[in-house]
Amino acid sequence: MTPDSIGSPLLWGGFLCFVLAMLALDLGVFHRKAHTVSIREAAIWSAVWVGFALLFGAGVHHWYGPERALEFATGYVIEKALSVDNIFVFVVIFGYFAVPNALQHRVLFWGILGALVMRAIFIMLGGAFLAKFHWAIYVFGGILVVTGIKLLIQRNEHYDPAGNPIVKLFRRFMPVSDKYDGQNFFTRIDGRRVATPLFLALLVVEATDVVFAVDSIPAIFAITKDPFIVFTSNIFAILGLRSLYFLLAGVVDKFRYLKLGLSFVLVFVGLKMLLVDYYKVPVGLSLAIIAGILGGSVIASLIANRREMASGGQAK
Repeated sequence: MTPDSIGSPLLWGGFLCFVLAMLALDLGVFHRKAHTVSIREAAIWSAVWVGFALLFGAGVHHWYGPERALEFATGYVIEKALSVDNIFVFVVIFGYFAVPNALQHRVLFWGILGALVMRAIFIMLGGAFLAKFHWAIYVFGGILVVTGIKLLIQRNEHYDPAGNPIVKLFRRFMPVSDKYDGQNFFTRIDGRRVATPLFLALLVVEATDVVFAVDSIPAIFAITKDPFIVFTSNIFAILGLRSLYFLLAGVVDKFRYLKLGLSFVLVFVGLKMLLVDYYKVPVGLSLAIIAGILGGSVIASLIANRREMASGGQAK
């Protein structure tokens, strides 16, 4: 914990208990039986998670002031935007492994549970590293700039789950069944324990999140050095990722310019970190710039889609 962190042991404990209780309620009550998540259900859960984030932000504003609240809001917006990029990848993963609709929530649930643990480790290590070695901020900033440029250049490339090195390594040590066995990640065939394609899908989801964490966590550290703000903004965005997936999976390809916007956001945040010793961009201005870039990319996508539909209709 950094000296200026608002995260007391009581706050950390309370927040973690809240997260675990919500996850237990989600899997143990609302999704105890595998079922296809409807648009209505996804919309309700998305609203619930956004509502919790807004309440948390309001609490931070009330007890710790507007500056901390802006840091939380900016971190949340960045992570939420980057999580939409995750959805592009999840669609490909579930399509490649032919994961039934009713089982997709189970994969995302356990995938996000693993992501919570990994993000916590990354954030603690990153926060401690930045607190001890100031020069690390330039490394993080450089990573973000390079990632943003790479995303800009490769935004039209498709993700190939079959090429994931973790999947290749896993197949060398564990046999994998060609068929699903209900909700089970493992099953037995001829007395031998084997993994199901559902577990491979989970494995790729977890591996993908590690890659995304390398981008998103340094981006939030560019806004604040408080590990508690970094962690809570990150986790609130991740907790809403499952419902966001089921809400947007069918239309995510319509946001054609979103990756372009995300690339500019990463470059902006990276430059912000690289220039921190020369000029500190106000948090409010950062939030406005990031929201403007993302909003502009979404609006541009919708306009392009409408024009494409209009030209197609005229052609007919």
